[in-house]
Amino acid sequence: MLLVFDAPCQLRLLAGPEHGRTIPLADVSQVEILHCSGLLSTCYPLGAGPAAPKHSRNGTRNAMPSVREWLASLGLSEYADRFAEHRIDFSILQDLTDKDLKEELGIVPLGDRRKLLQAIAKLAGAASTAPQLAPGSDSSPRDEAERRQVTVMFADLVGSTALSTGMDPEDLREVISAYQKCVAETVRHFGGFVARYVGDGVLVYFGYPHAHEDDAERAVRAGLELITVVAGLKARAPQQVRVGIATGVVVVGHLIPSGESEERGMVGETPNLAARLQSIAEPNMVVIAESTRRLLGSFFQLDDLGIRSLKGIAGPVRAWAVLQATSVASRFEALHPTGLTALVGREEEFELLRRRWFKATDGEGQVVLLSGEAGIGKSRLTSAFVGLLAGEPHIRLRYSCSPQHTDSALYPIIGQMERAAGLARDDSSPAKLDKLDRVLKQASASAQDAALFAEMLSLPNDGRYPAVELTPQQRRQRTLEALVSQIQALARSTPVLMVFEDAHWSDPTSLEALGRAVDRIRRLSVLLIVTFRPEFEPGWIGQPHVTLLSFNRLAPREAGAIIDHIVGNNPLPANIRQDIIERTDGIPLFVEEMTKAVLEAESESEARRAAALVPSPALAVPATLHASLMARLDRLGPAKELAQIGRRSAASSPILCWLRSCASRRRGCKRRLTVLFRLVCCSGRVARRTRPTLSSMCWYGMRLTARCCASRDVRFMPELPKPSKVSSRRSPRASPS
Repeated sequence: MLLVFDAPCQLRLLAGPEHGRTIPLADVSQVEILHCSGLLSTCYPLGAGPAAPKHSRNGTRNAMPSVREWLASLGLSEYADRFAEHRIDFSILQDLTDKDLKEELGIVPLGDRRKLLQAIAKLAGAASTAPQLAPGSDSSPRDEAERRQVTVMFADLVGSTALSTGMDPEDLREVISAYQKCVAETVRHFGGFVARYVGDGVLVYFGYPHAHEDDAERAVRAGLELITVVAGLKARAPQQVRVGIATGVVVVGHLIPSGESEERGMVGETPNLAARLQSIAEPNMVVIAESTRRLLGSFFQLDDLGIRSLKGIAGPVRAWAVLQATSVASRFEALHPTGLTALVGREEEFELLRRRWFKATDGEGQVVLLSGEAGIGKSRLTSAFVGLLAGEPHIRLRYSCSPQHTDSALYPIIGQMERAAGLARDDSSPAKLDKLDRVLKQASASAQDAALFAEMLSLPNDGRYPAVELTPQQRRQRTLEALVSQIQALARSTPVLMVFEDAHWSDPTSLEALGRAVDRIRRLSVLLIVTFRPEFEPGWIGQPHVTLLSFNRLAPREAGAIIDHIVGNNPLPANIRQDIIERTDGIPLFVEEMTKAVLEAESESEARRAAALVPSPALAVPATLHASLMARLDRLGPAKELAQIGRRSAASSPILCWLRSCASRRRGCKRRLTVLFRLVCCSGRVARRTRPTLSSMCWYGMRLTARCCASRDVRFMPELPKPSKVSSRRSPRASPS
């Protein structure tokens, strides 16, 4: 069968037994995906209910009751005309309420309404319990396992064997239970997933079932936090824990589906490596693999434990002990501890920042909003501009938001003040207050404001500040006002550069403080730079001193310049260079990381040089990008599976593949189409004001899937993510016809 879009509202069959037939899409609930040339073994009306018509395997249509016939079977045929008048079919039947039946359809007798509602409930129950099989699949349980990068933590309670010999079993059970609960609460706070309890050991996944860009960092922070909270457990003796962490590509999912007993298992070397690293850790120590260390940047202070031979692990393994977290001014600079690549293709944006700085130094405060997707170069441009002003007299205030503290009030502001005061972890409370006083003197802060700042930093008042008796709401407002007053005081003597990074991760209180600063600095010598991703919508656009700058992707020539800068004198085959340019799609971070991955692969294998004309395994997605790309796909929700299927079937027919995928799940079809339609709106192909009817969602969703198969993130992800091989064999594929 071949489907051709004759118009945005109809499909035309150009091959098959119903050649030439045109299918209107004005009412999608009545559109059927036809069985033709073996493409579909089962077909449904899109969005229909359980009484949808079906086709037998020989292509003939089975007679199914209509709504009129269904009413007649209930002895309520007198209401058939009313249902037809209001265009009620099986797709919306289960949404009807008693109020709809009485007020809209005019069914007054209570007995008839109850009979209808009971019959509708039976239909809904039958639909929910019926197996939803993909076309062409068998009746065996569906394998939900998929391939993805995961950071695995294994935490083990120290001395549990000794405890078991000296404690009553019931007391030991309480200790183990309290420990397991403590671990579960801690890792969930950092976005981890408790996969399994193994005696006094706990296996935790970071990156499954939902990926984050910073899963490795989250796992390490969770491990350090575990040491603190486990030590605080009430027991006869202080409790200690050992933690091992490793990162790698695994197959994860429901390995043995069996109802309530199904378990989310993981296949790969990574879980075993994490367990072995835990075994070499000292009590209250977090040990990580080299694969995890590469993803951490300078967020932590580490101690090299050298090369270790671990049981069950092929080859020597380098291990690292995590000592403590470090204080970083910028997440971007922490993730690039070895230096930055050249700034390419941002000359106009850089010049705009310079002009706004000149205005700010003349007393005309300016706000520049830098918007762009992850890896597009917002922080790189900001870092270059900060370096430009290094030789000029000014005060720099840098605020860095974190994806792990979106609910922590004033987190970026507290971090900036702690760094400015130089507060150290091992400082005493009086020493910290002394350091805070020295910083606040620069802004001539009042004693009342100093007391509020000390409380904001969780520092006890030793009597040097007056007691502030305020309600919580008054305290909040006074603190926000004190923060803005501090900026005003600093700007009176010296120009101020404020950088607020990653505002899309900011907590609401910090955003309120930022909004007050935006309103106040227009008459101050202040330049405020705010970076964020497109999903964040600032409320300050349109003000005369606010400039919005949206970042575009780099041109192929500019991406090539980044590659040349990284490669230097190292030889790089021209075809691989071109592959990098095409597959990274103009995103500077992707260009940088993939080029580095290729260079590392070249140095590790001399044989690769002889096989330069063969598709390179070095062009697989670098580990540094796995988490970011996986997080993007996870955010797609229902459209994620369509992207996966489209990527695997790009060589054949993405449109037919998309149709078949939608047909395989009646209940989720409308939701999937809605997501795809919104993605098309975001890409600029459809006006946002367009009403998302099912017909338009069907039309534009198919176009989107076709584009995704050859461009952007899906094209860039040849290995990420994909179901396991068993699952892939069951995935629907379009016929070449």
